[in-house]
Amino acid sequence: MSSAEPAARRSPPTLAQRFEFGALRGVAALLRPFGWRMASRVGAAVGGLAWWPLRMRAARVTRTLHACFPEMSDAQVRATARESYRGLGRTSFESIYLSRAGREEVLAAFAGVRGYDALAAAYAQGRGVILVGGHLGNWELSAAYIAARGLPVDGIAMHMANPLSDRFFQRTRERLGVGVIFDDQAVRAVPRALRAGRGVGFLSDQSAKGLASTITPFFGRPARTPRGAAVFALRDDLPMIFVAALRQPDGRYLAHFESVPVVRAGDRDADVEATVVAYTQVLERLVRAHPEQYFWQHRRWKGQPADTPAHLREP
Repeated sequence: MSSAEPAARRSPPTLAQRFEFGALRGVAALLRPFGWRMASRVGAAVGGLAWWPLRMRAARVTRTLHACFPEMSDAQVRATARESYRGLGRTSFESIYLSRAGREEVLAAFAGVRGYDALAAAYAQGRGVILVGGHLGNWELSAAYIAARGLPVDGIAMHMANPLSDRFFQRTRERLGVGVIFDDQAVRAVPRALRAGRGVGFLSDQSAKGLASTITPFFGRPARTPRGAAVFALRDDLPMIFVAALRQPDGRYLAHFESVPVVRAGDRDADVEATVVAYTQVLERLVRAHPEQYFWQHRRWKGQPADTPAHLREP
C-alpha cells in the first residue's frame, strides 16, 4: 500500500479510482461463491502473470535473490521468484475474499498454530502487546487470526492512494475484529490501544525515513528498519511477539507466534537498536526457511548510508 494524505484532507476519488474500486468490488463478488481456495488459486494465477510474461520488477527480484541466497542455482532463483509473485497474488486475492469471510472461514484457513502459548501469556499480562511481523506469507491474515481467537488487536496501516479502496479494506479489517490505526494517528492512538490491553501490530520490514528507522543488518546488508515497535515496547515495558501466517503445502496456513527479547540494558537508544536487530533476525530466519513466501518486490535496502561498502549495497 502507498501512503497518502490523511483522510480529512484527501481529495474526492477520481474517475479512474472509481473504476478501480468497481473492479475491486466485482472481484470480491465473483470470488464469494467459490470459496477461499478458489480465491487463492485465482490470485496465484494472476500473480504469476506479473512474473511472466509481464516481468514486473523481475530483474530486481532475481538480482536480490542471487545476492541473499548465493548458494541457489539460476533455476532455483527463478523458481523462488515465480512462487514469490504467485504468493503475492494469493495474498492479494485472499485479502479481497476476507471482505466476505467470517470468523469460521478465517480459522479454517489455518492448518495449525505454533507458539500460541507465548501469545496468550503476553496478553495475560494485561498491559498491551507489541506484535511485530513482516511481509511474509499472508500478513493480513495474521491479525485476522488473532481476532478470530478472541484477542483484541489493532494493526497500523498506511492510507492507500485510492480512498474508496482504503475504506473497503478498513471496513474488512474492522468487520473481522481488527482495529485500524493509520500511521498518521499512531503517536496518539497506539498508547491508548496498549493501555486498553490490546495488541498492536507493526509491519517492520520496509525502509522508513529519518528517526523512524534504524540501520539493521538484513541478509548481511545494512537496511533501514522501522523502530516504532521497539520504541513502544521499551517505553511501556511491554512484551513483544513476532507473528506470521506461513503458507503450508496444502494451501492453508500455520499461525506462527514467537517471543522476541526486548533489550533493556539501560541505554534507551542502544536498547531500541538491539531490539530492532532482534526482531529483524527472527524475520530473516523465517524468510530463509520460506524464501518463496517473502515480498521480494519491494526495495528492502533503499536509503542505505552513503558509506555502505560497494559489496553490501542494495542489490
